[in-house]
Amino acid sequence: MIRRLTFLLRPSWLILAVLVAAFAYLCFTVLAPWQLGKNTATSHRNQLIADSVDAAPIDITAVLDNKDTDSHAEWRRVTATGTYLPESTVLVRLRHLDGAPAYAVLSTFRLDNGKILLVDRGLVAAVDGTRPPQIPDPPTGSQHIEARVRTSEGVTPGKDPSVQDGYRQVYSIDTTQETTVLQQPLTAIPTGERGGYLQLDENQPGAFTPTPLPQLDAGPYLSYGLQWLAFGIMAPLGLGYFIYAEIRERRKEKATTTPPSAETPSPTTAPTKEQRLADRYGGNR
Repeated sequence: MIRRLTFLLRPSWLILAVLVAAFAYLCFTVLAPWQLGKNTATSHRNQLIADSVDAAPIDITAVLDNKDTDSHAEWRRVTATGTYLPESTVLVRLRHLDGAPAYAVLSTFRLDNGKILLVDRGLVAAVDGTRPPQIPDPPTGSQHIEARVRTSEGVTPGKDPSVQDGYRQVYSIDTTQETTVLQQPLTAIPTGERGGYLQLDENQPGAFTPTPLPQLDAGPYLSYGLQWLAFGIMAPLGLGYFIYAEIRERRKEKATTTPPSAETPSPTTAPTKEQRLADRYGGNR
């Protein structure tokens, strides 16, 4: 049996076995966990959004006073009382409003307790699809706002802040980045690994068109994860089938090429006319 498997030591079979093993390993340790993790995160996000729809807003200080990292704080509806700080407008590039280019408008909001929060005031359409419109300043004086807690998006390397068309512009909403851009001591709302900010609800003081909430759809991540698990199982099974098929074909070839034994009479053919004459006269005619 072992001799029948020696063909597996050939380079082509060894390379195939290594590729199948590497593919199965990636399926079980990288690809499937990646998709299943995205499914878990999306389901968690959807549940938080659904819970926040019916939940009454709470004061933002209750969230800020939570010293522990709170992954459940995002999407929570909150209220805040304070004043908008002047000259704190920052525009976020590469946004969309009704399928057209737009900007998100950021400002800072000082709470009555002195803490300064970053606020996403909403979306404004770009003029001619290329430049921002004239952005009105937020209302002055004491304001009471309702918003949702959002997690900072992070910063993309190579996408540095700039000043264009008279406005400070960035490519993402990130509390740490905006602290540097505005030169203001912003307080990051505890929302997990990255600090959070406020996203204004509709019809709030200083609000533009609100950024729409994500659709509560789990997406295809669960099915993708299960598919990668299936691929990780099927790949070794496929290799096993090819090995079995190769052994079967080798058995067939061996059976057809084995010489007949002495006990088994070999088939004969009828002699030709030339052979009969040679046998009769002792030579070829």
